[in-house]
Amino acid sequence: MIGAGVFAVFAPAARAAGAGLLIGLALAAAVAYCNATASAQLAAQYPTSGGTYVYGRERLGPWWGFLAGWGFVVGKTASCAVMALTFAAYTVPADWQRPTAAAAVAALTAVNYRGVTRTAWLTRIIVTVVLLALAVTVGASLAGGEVEGSGLAVPAAHTSGYGVLQSAGLLFFAFAGYARIATMGEEVRDPERTIPRAIPLALFLALGVYVVVAVTLLLTLGPDRLAASTAPLAASLEAGRWAALVPVARVGAAAACLGALLGLIAGLGRTGLAMAREADLPRWLAAVHPRHHVPHRAEVVLAVVVCAVVLTVDLRGAVGFSSFGVLAYYFVANLAAFTQPAERRRWPRALQIGGALGCLVLAATLPWTSAVTGIGVLAAGALYRKLRLRAS
Repeated sequence: MIGAGVFAVFAPAARAAGAGLLIGLALAAAVAYCNATASAQLAAQYPTSGGTYVYGRERLGPWWGFLAGWGFVVGKTASCAVMALTFAAYTVPADWQRPTAAAAVAALTAVNYRGVTRTAWLTRIIVTVVLLALAVTVGASLAGGEVEGSGLAVPAAHTSGYGVLQSAGLLFFAFAGYARIATMGEEVRDPERTIPRAIPLALFLALGVYVVVAVTLLLTLGPDRLAASTAPLAASLEAGRWAALVPVARVGAAAACLGALLGLIAGLGRTGLAMAREADLPRWLAAVHPRHHVPHRAEVVLAVVVCAVVLTVDLRGAVGFSSFGVLAYYFVANLAAFTQPAERRRWPRALQIGGALGCLVLAATLPWTSAVTGIGVLAAGALYRKLRLRAS
């Protein structure tokens, strides 16, 4: 969960909400919590690869599952390309960014190919680097600059309800990843106990980190300077006496991109595996490596596609439909969890109602181009499935 979003999302969220940034963060966390409980509850009943693709099929029907799976696969494939390009932008000159991004995708795919234990091992290292970078940045920002308490105020004249909702929609995606473990249910020990504990715990830990970062940025930069920044944590250091530590923030951001990319590749491979098993993707992608127990064909194909994208297309400014796809994914998860019987429920149905409504509200706050593109992508997937069913 703690990926590149924490280094980049607060600036556009502040442009939308102004001093109401913390309200937007609270709303995003509330929607994320509702979605997390739905995913955790479903994962306990269906501990298999695929996440909401499987839950939608089992609880609502094949078309609902396909809607969630297709939105996730297409949207997150674009996100993989964006994370790889962002990592390269932090680490190498412009002329080397595309080859470096492709190399990062290939290297992380190789780690995933070796099994989930290797993935978890590298994830621990990456998240440790990111948390250390955040701790140094926050500590130096607060110790080395002027702290303005007014940055935490919420003047009504500068904060609109729509702006706060739009900031919540942006901040929600800094939480994306809390249900990634659910897509890997077949590889989790004692999933009925582990997953329902892990998902909410991870969510609250990440929320604690985000609150500390948001408060620090508001105190050191104020809402106006935060909104104008392209690299908020670096700007927070530059505003004080510790500008020499700016490279620490950049290293943390680069590591966060790698962490997000590693998790995306792992989750996409498992969702692709589940869809291939049901012929919603080509069946030969459903192969599982006999030794490493990973969907190796799905992961290799994904890596090839992402590498082709990063070498030819610049998606950093045009992936709004990815956000739309994620919201569609969690909307289906909430509907599926709502249908679970009482003996399978771990949280009240009211949370699923809140989660589904929250997804719809946040989707409505996205720019209209993002929504139109997202609807177009889902429609293209539905047409593909309809033609495949007709042909078979």
